[in-house]
Amino acid sequence: METIEEICFKIIMSVGEAKGHIVEAINAAEDNEFVLTEELMELGNQKFLVGHKEHAKLIQNEAAGQNVKFSLLLVHTEDQLMSVETLKIMAKKFIKLYRKLLEEDKL
Repeated sequence: METIEEICFKIIMSVGEAKGHIVEAINAAEDNEFVLTEELMELGNQKFLVGHKEHAKLIQNEAAGQNVKFSLLLVHTEDQLMSVETLKIMAKKFIKLYRKLLEEDKL
């Protein structure tokens, strides 16, 4: 069975990779490379889901009566998870805006 620390590090690693892909997707959208943008967002989503599923394990363990040890590492992990979730929402808005700006330039 994995320790809470191992699960935390899996989450941090996967959402860190997701964050990188999402930032790259925003950059690609800024350069009007929307095929690349979509590919990078999909990679980011896939990596984020890995972290989200690992986090769900912690919640399931606690619901099953296992004591999940509270620690600064867990707080940091959840902070990283939530910040990337927010970044995903903002990235979608930025990408939509970049598409709109490109369309308006073509008029």
